[in-house]
Amino acid sequence: MTTASGKAAASAAQNSTILRTLARVGYVVLGIVHIVIGAIAISVAQGAGGEADQGGAMQQVASWPFGGVLLWVIALGLFALGIWQIVQAFLERNPDTKKKWGYRVKYLGTAVAYIAIGVTALVYALGGRQDSSQSSQTLSAQLLATPGGVFLLVLVGLVILGVGIAFVYRGAKRSFEKHLDLPGSPAPRKGIVTFGVVGYIAKGIAVAVVGVLFVIAALTHDPEKAGGLDAALKSLVALPFGTFILWLIGAGLIVYGIFCFARARYARM
Repeated sequence: MTTASGKAAASAAQNSTILRTLARVGYVVLGIVHIVIGAIAISVAQGAGGEADQGGAMQQVASWPFGGVLLWVIALGLFALGIWQIVQAFLERNPDTKKKWGYRVKYLGTAVAYIAIGVTALVYALGGRQDSSQSSQTLSAQLLATPGGVFLLVLVGLVILGVGIAFVYRGAKRSFEKHLDLPGSPAPRKGIVTFGVVGYIAKGIAVAVVGVLFVIAALTHDPEKAGGLDAALKSLVALPFGTFILWLIGAGLIVYGIFCFARARYARM
């Protein structure tokens, strides 16, 4: 496929009412996933069990009435949202070449994240199970066993840490607003923006801790120290006021989930 035909296909996809609608559904189900993860994190902060990550969220959803159907909807919505991000990467036309490719990398990275969560939902819909912490530890062990593995694992950790910092920055600077067609009424507008700020910062902190765990695993040559979101959130409990911090992050993830509902309605598409 040539570049011209690729852009033509992306343009056709962008104009597809079906894809646009499914992508909006993707934001809704993304909100559901974050709300469930946030609720599990609060439960963990209160001393209960549970896995505060995508796998734990899907396992929780699977236990609901019609949970199997909802898992299929989550997978479909997130796949559509991932495709939408890929379409945006193809159609990015910023005149500044560096910015254009920066945006393209961002879109593609976001697409990978959405599709990965969609795959997790699909695995659970099919009756399977995933352990994100075990997967992270396996990846860390494999990297540490390769030449230059410590450097590679540190690099992975720093990239994840950078993603977390980017979320915090977007929340603090309210840069997500430019991707929304917010309502004109002051009260709803202010509420949506507030939820976005709180949600982005909370999610950024959670992701950043995952990156830190990868760096620690590399520097200590201990792959078991690496973990996914569940391990990152649970590691906070050992900090001073860690239980309170975990509770706040859990509440923040719930707020981010609610923001995703608003994003489904007001996202520019």
